Amino acid sequence: MNARIEEIDGKYLATLEGEMDTAAALEAEEVLKPIYNSEGKDVIIDCTNLEYIASSGLRILLSILKGAKANGSKVVMRGMNDDIKNVFKLTGFISIFDFE
Repeated sequence: MNARIEEIDGKYLATLEGEMDTAAALEAEEVLKPIYNSEGKDVIIDCTNLEYIASSGLRILLSILKGAKANGSKVVMRGMNDDIKNVFKLTGFISIFDFE
């Protein structure tokens, strides 16, 4: 699992790669903590190379979304494969996140 954050054009870009199982989610959470409080900046989460996400990974994404909304920002999910999209559909997350 690889997670990283960049600031591009006044937005945060979080890139997730590999398998976000429970152990990897703990590491990813540390990397992604700076965007929990998005400081009014929109957040793009690039899942192009994300192969798997466990419930602990979904919890992290939900925390990012809550923090962003509290600061008037939005979170956009980008590049999800069909398997990850299916997880979002089954959990109801498909209706609370924006996608591009």
